[in-house]
Amino acid sequence: MKDFDISKIRSDFPILSRQVHNRPIVYFDNAATTQKPIDIIERVNRYYEWENANIHRGAHFLANEATEFYEAGRSKVAEFINAKHAREIIFTRGTTESINLVAFSFSERYLLEGDEVVITAMEHHANIVPWQMACERKKAKLKVLPMDKNGILEIEKLPELLTERTKIVAVTHISNVLGTINPIKNIIETAHQQNIPVLIDGAQSVPHQKVDVQALDCDFFCFSGHKMYAPMGIGVLYGKEHYLNEIPPYQGGGEMIRKVTFEKTTYNDLPFKFEAGTPDVGGVLALHAAIDYMENIGLEQIAKTEHDLLKHATEKLQQLDYIEIIGNAPDKSGLISFLMKDIHPYDAGTILDQLGFAVRTGHHCAEPIMDFFNITSTIRISFSFYNTTKEIDNFIVALERVRTMLL
Repeated sequence: MKDFDISKIRSDFPILSRQVHNRPIVYFDNAATTQKPIDIIERVNRYYEWENANIHRGAHFLANEATEFYEAGRSKVAEFINAKHAREIIFTRGTTESINLVAFSFSERYLLEGDEVVITAMEHHANIVPWQMACERKKAKLKVLPMDKNGILEIEKLPELLTERTKIVAVTHISNVLGTINPIKNIIETAHQQNIPVLIDGAQSVPHQKVDVQALDCDFFCFSGHKMYAPMGIGVLYGKEHYLNEIPPYQGGGEMIRKVTFEKTTYNDLPFKFEAGTPDVGGVLALHAAIDYMENIGLEQIAKTEHDLLKHATEKLQQLDYIEIIGNAPDKSGLISFLMKDIHPYDAGTILDQLGFAVRTGHHCAEPIMDFFNITSTIRISFSFYNTTKEIDNFIVALERVRTMLL
């Protein structure tokens, strides 16, 4: 899109014209899920109205058409993140299932008693719990790379954490609480010096910046459609082909098999080996449309717009002496977690909702981060390219009203 017309952009999202509590909605909860443009909503509707069929196994027109659309979606995702092959793209229900798939299947193939898995202190529960489960099952050890009080990983300590027993490193690209953009290229290079593969949780990065998995040289990369303007329930696992060939399937059922007898089953080729059962075909088609939508705007334009919103909001919040921002890394994505002095985040969030502002309060599925900062929760605002500086200015006014009402 040559000209970034915010009015046109906002008109693409029907929900942004809605009123809540008799006030225009201001949606600042994009790190939890983004709103959906009408093109993506219509793409889902069109599939179920005109194209609905199960894929891969049918001989009729609709089945063949749906299969072509589905596999075109896989090719689009591969192109979007610059995977080497479309067969390296596995469709899942989201980032959480993608990580669980790797944590289970990778550990079944490679993890032995006494081995180690390295994660970081700023992980979402989805990149902690599956590895804990794998370590418990295999009697392995989970190790944690620490961070400092600004929410910056102490990557200088990574080499000493890595040993000959370390089998994988799993790290978030961007923290969903702190907004920190981690130096994952550096982390990957450090791990690869010892031939240790790296998984990246990209749930918070793919919607906001260009990702090139070959340039990063990551071994696994996971993300969700619903955080990038597609529906809930569709996600992606990218894995290097040799790892995907070596690790066992995560689930059994139809489509993931080559031959089944009561004595033995042999598994299908990639990517079908990891896609048991009927997939979310409509979700894949909508994800394809969402990528087209983002690319039409331009990834650089999206990144610039959201960075400008982050800068504006940070400057405004820093002018309020009762606001404490949690996470002050110099390289951040478009979200801010903060506290209001003497006001509980849930109380503030409740009143902000009444004033029309959709924000997130709580521990954000990252309780170890809360424990590190000795807090129980924060208020989090997170931006998309359809947000505006005027919305931020109105939010600052709303915070003043919250303070007046509660103190």
